[in-house]
Amino acid sequence: MEPVQSNNNASGKPVIEINNLYKAFGDQKVLNGFSLELLEGENLVLMGKSGSGKSVMIKCLVGLMEPDNGTVKVLGKDISKLKHIELDELRTHIGFLFQGSALYDSMTVRENLEFPLRRHTKNMTNRDRETRVREALENVGLPKTMDLMPAELSGGMQRRIALARALILKPRIIIYDEPTTGLDPITAKEIILLMMNIQKMYRTSSLIITHDVDCARVISNRMILLLDGINYAQGTFKELSTSTDPKIQAFFK
Repeated sequence: MEPVQSNNNASGKPVIEINNLYKAFGDQKVLNGFSLELLEGENLVLMGKSGSGKSVMIKCLVGLMEPDNGTVKVLGKDISKLKHIELDELRTHIGFLFQGSALYDSMTVRENLEFPLRRHTKNMTNRDRETRVREALENVGLPKTMDLMPAELSGGMQRRIALARALILKPRIIIYDEPTTGLDPITAKEIILLMMNIQKMYRTSSLIITHDVDCARVISNRMILLLDGINYAQGTFKELSTSTDPKIQAFFK
């Protein structure tokens, strides 16, 4: 796979703006002035060591955790100023691919995909719901899995179904949490290609959290390295991977 050479789809308009974010738990400072900007149509990779604050940042981003200081704006709206119903509406514009897929074991593929539709689209007819589910499965290459259970699917297929569920509401932003973790190299490449196709098909803006250097190399338009609670460095994969800074080099070894 060839890496993304440019960001032709990006308009320069930010869809996520995180400015000077602080979050501590007692004496443990997790985020210490972290900032991030995701542009429309961009694939932005965030890399950070385990425990560096990536999960805390995501929870602040979607309003599940309140930061100690700093601002978070999604699609131009300040998360801290939204009422619960407004925040819930904003979340429908964000698709989330969970680490490990996080499908509901007791539900069929169809029911897994219908779940967000039933919650967020009250007036959708059964026929429209069926059409949306079939379209999402077609787009991830698994149209014949609708009535299967998650346990009947391979790990790679489960990840594709999870991506279909993330796309079902046709979000403007997708957050990928370790999309290739636990997959064999061939399946990981298939998932990366699918992510690239999804970006082109849906014109999504993607925030990709990963430890996978190959994934970052192929898919990123731009990268941010989270270290010591801040965005320690940012730039293209080539710029960062050729840096002589020992702290930056450690991410690529």
